[in-house]
Amino acid sequence: MSEQLWYKAARTVAKAGQMPMPINETLIQLLQIIMTEEQAEFITKVYNRKASLNIEQIKERIDLDDNSLYKILNSLMDDGIVVGTISRRTGIKVYRLLGPFPGMFEYTLMRGETGEKQKKLARTFDNLFKGMSEATQKNYESVVKGFKNFPPVNRIVPVEEKIEEFPEEKILPYEEVSKIIDKYDDIAYTHCYCRHEKDLLDDPCKITQERTNCLLFGKSAQFVIEHNFGKPISKNEAKKILKLSEDEGLVHKAFHVHLKPELEEEAICNCCKCCCGIFQMYYRGISPYHCYTSYLAKVNDSECVGCGTCVEKCPMEAIDLKDTIAVVNENKCIGCGVCTHHCPESAINLKRTGNREVYVPPPKITTN
Repeated sequence: MSEQLWYKAARTVAKAGQMPMPINETLIQLLQIIMTEEQAEFITKVYNRKASLNIEQIKERIDLDDNSLYKILNSLMDDGIVVGTISRRTGIKVYRLLGPFPGMFEYTLMRGETGEKQKKLARTFDNLFKGMSEATQKNYESVVKGFKNFPPVNRIVPVEEKIEEFPEEKILPYEEVSKIIDKYDDIAYTHCYCRHEKDLLDDPCKITQERTNCLLFGKSAQFVIEHNFGKPISKNEAKKILKLSEDEGLVHKAFHVHLKPELEEEAICNCCKCCCGIFQMYYRGISPYHCYTSYLAKVNDSECVGCGTCVEKCPMEAIDLKDTIAVVNENKCIGCGVCTHHCPESAINLKRTGNREVYVPPPKITTN
């Protein structure tokens, strides 16, 4: 019965996620670290058909008194398994089961805890990603083709000082990070879960020593503050985090509600290619790099001295030197502005393209 329960729990969690996830022994081991049998049984009964439910819908699926029901729901939220927020459309609280990644990965590592449980979590997540890499590489053509049916996970927001002026009414959604910050009264900051996983694996970030530089907004911020995943922060403090991130060569990534850029932002992460889960999914050959952006880096050949700073800094490895001049691969450029911010000769600018999707297939990895 226990084996069957955990298999059902793994299937339920995988189905709740936003990207394909193998239902295997590693995923089951991961869930056994994260949740109790009682919690596993609850989610298999309640979320077997739908990942987001209000309290009345939950009551239809399980026979528990109110006290017991709210007790287990609170435990699921405290443990980073379920997120409960008020629906903006209906005003009713909705309890959403998280998938493994993105989802439980972030919330189970968001507090920056360093105990044996967290170290075991980091190792198991790493093993899960290794298995996903092997699966993609083994069935490369069919898997990569299938990923084209999935929407981009994030939107790149460029380094603000490099944005050229243009009519504000054309900006939808906001492309300046400061204006995103100004939209929200509720802002929270949390431990960077991606860098924390790397720290727990004794493979620390190569770019920054900062760890508390992930920002959440609105109802997502309210949730992480209420359940002790993060702490409130002022708008000015949030802007200082973003400025420091730019100076260190990190990429601003905005995550939108339901992955739709026309809806409000719920988070901004400041990412490096050596730790960021989404960059790592790409570099480890698991999935394409797929994002929205509105900019493209352009090199002024007459100003470029071929120093190679942009080649070193580019998180997508989209710039090469040809005849001592930087050349941008436009198919790989995500318009983040890291190269423009760090070019010592100011030889690279961001050109506005309008909203576009960047889709870069994962590399084929050769194994010995």
